[in-house]
Amino acid sequence: MQTDILTSVILPLSLFLIMLGMGMSLKPVDFKNIFEQPKAMIIGFSGQLLLLPIIAATLAIVLKLPAEISVGLIIIALAPGGATSNMFSYLSKGDVALSISLTTLISIVTPFTIPFVTAISMNYFMAGNTAFEMPIIKTIVQLLVITIVPVVFGIIFRAKWPNMAQRIEAKLKWFSVIFMFVIIILIMIKNSANMVSFFMQAGSATLMLNILVLFAGYQMAKLASLSRAQSITISFEIGIQNGTLALVVAGTLIGNETMMIPAITYSLLMFVTGALFSFWLKFSEDK
Repeated sequence: MQTDILTSVILPLSLFLIMLGMGMSLKPVDFKNIFEQPKAMIIGFSGQLLLLPIIAATLAIVLKLPAEISVGLIIIALAPGGATSNMFSYLSKGDVALSISLTTLISIVTPFTIPFVTAISMNYFMAGNTAFEMPIIKTIVQLLVITIVPVVFGIIFRAKWPNMAQRIEAKLKWFSVIFMFVIIILIMIKNSANMVSFFMQAGSATLMLNILVLFAGYQMAKLASLSRAQSITISFEIGIQNGTLALVVAGTLIGNETMMIPAITYSLLMFVTGALFSFWLKFSEDK
């Protein structure tokens, strides 16, 4: 794949708009929930920031993935949830307030964690290969500009013009899901000759990652004696990642097209596995 206007302009701009919509959706109660459900927040937070990248790194090592694919798998594991995880929580009768609070908290933290952990994974998996580097401070600043800044703008906009913000946010929420599909389709069309190769390189790893973390998140929450609704939400927050952010990190900030492959295959597969997991939850509830 070649870096072009899609990865240099369209992807960052779309992520900015997605995060702006997220900011417009936030209310003071969403931040209050962070402190009112500490147990659920700690389980979701640790599952997202510790369990998920550990499982991704383990898969990369066990499956002996190529170095750049391994780093790409780590990047998608480091991405927070987003509108898609919130949507799955809602459709599966999860705790939507908890979902939004977790997405918010982790989205605030990941601009700092992604550069550090990605740099460590690049050093481990790509030792000796200096063609691509992760300038940590520069990357933190870039991620803050395209993630945290629009969230803050969105919060301020909602505070000043709440009715208009709700109308805009409703459109941007659907935009975030639909636009991800559009971006993935554009990438697939552009690289149609290589899609089979992409899935051969990263398809099984991203599928295994997605399935493992969905079930692991659910079981973690159940073992912690959280409610069924909270357990459902935590499974989707850990298991459904912001593919757009992963694409921006790999393709725009690092500039490595190969590292984008796991984000592409993951973003395609997560809708299928998320839907099947939702059906399983419904089936297990009815039994």
